[in-house]
Amino acid sequence: MEASAGDAVRSGVRDLLPVLRDRAQETEDRRALAPETVKSLAETGFFRLLQPARFGGVEADPVTFLSCVRELAGACGSTGWVASVIGVHPWQLALFPDQAQQDVWADDPGTRMSSSYAPTGRVTAVDGGYRLKGRWSFSSGCDHASWVLLGGIVPPSEDGAPADFRTFLLPAADYTIEDVWHTVGLRGTGSNDVVVADVFVPAYRSLSFNDTARCLCPGQELNTAPLYRIPYGSIFSYAITTPIIGMATGAYDAHVAYMRERVRAAYAGVRAAEDPYSQVRVANAAADVDSAWLALEANMRELMGLVTAGQKLPMPLRLRVRRDQVRGTELAIRAVDRLFENSGGRALATGTPIQRFWRDAHAGRVHAINDPERALSMFGRGEFGLPINDAMV
Repeated sequence: MEASAGDAVRSGVRDLLPVLRDRAQETEDRRALAPETVKSLAETGFFRLLQPARFGGVEADPVTFLSCVRELAGACGSTGWVASVIGVHPWQLALFPDQAQQDVWADDPGTRMSSSYAPTGRVTAVDGGYRLKGRWSFSSGCDHASWVLLGGIVPPSEDGAPADFRTFLLPAADYTIEDVWHTVGLRGTGSNDVVVADVFVPAYRSLSFNDTARCLCPGQELNTAPLYRIPYGSIFSYAITTPIIGMATGAYDAHVAYMRERVRAAYAGVRAAEDPYSQVRVANAAADVDSAWLALEANMRELMGLVTAGQKLPMPLRLRVRRDQVRGTELAIRAVDRLFENSGGRALATGTPIQRFWRDAHAGRVHAINDPERALSMFGRGEFGLPINDAMV
């Protein structure tokens, strides 16, 4: 059932690609996805790929979800980014207590959430829950969502309970959005600030990162599909790197099409496609993009194979997932840089896809999950037999 439903969604996504490609500059200019783009994506069923079946979701294999993200980002970087970030949130909500899921989806299973996980606001534990206040930045696609997931640190309690990093779920009535998104890349993502004055969040609308790291969460009691037993650090990190790989794929396709027609006036009118150095650069870029994607795909399939069989996920695999995630981003950026450098001065013109993909990919690179040293150091510690204490592995 999932395979056919997932295939139907992917087919619908592919039908949208020409329109999204044509709309890419408009998306950048308006600094947000057009409502018709989000509506079209919703109609394909994309946002329900990782949603529980009991709320009308597909419960698709994550590779199906990520494959769709890659194709969307290959048409429009901003659309792919927002689609991935918004699209992964149903997976996380499925881990929350059931009442939180009912609050969001009971009346409208198509309800969407945005997020901002950096714990920049203030959290205070109170009877029955928490009080939140502050500002959270970079909430991609927030204008197209009616709930938000915010990260926050609960300070140590007087009775000795340690600090806890949690995700808090808030309805739109509890926050405001401030339009601050003026950037050089991913301009069309509308990643604005979420401002919370001072609101109460019931305990059931929060989820500890310690639980997600242990893959033991309240929502698994009712959402029993293997999909919901993989680590948060695996699926969320791949939802960030995959759009960047998609942008590199889009840059590659645009570059090859351009170079087939390009004539290099500085070299006596020689066709660029005949230049052996350009051929080598294209080959290297293609290899980097393929390597980035194939590693992510293989790792996710291995993760899903183990949880489907009811087996424990070994730490070396979880560390390899994060290692290949940051390396995937690095390889995609290297490919985009190589293609951009090989495109010549005309690629600098506003509106050309090469420069837009180049800017978008570099904007995605600065997301905190893409810091290579942190993930690579964890992998090295694991190889040397040292303890790993990180909720994002």
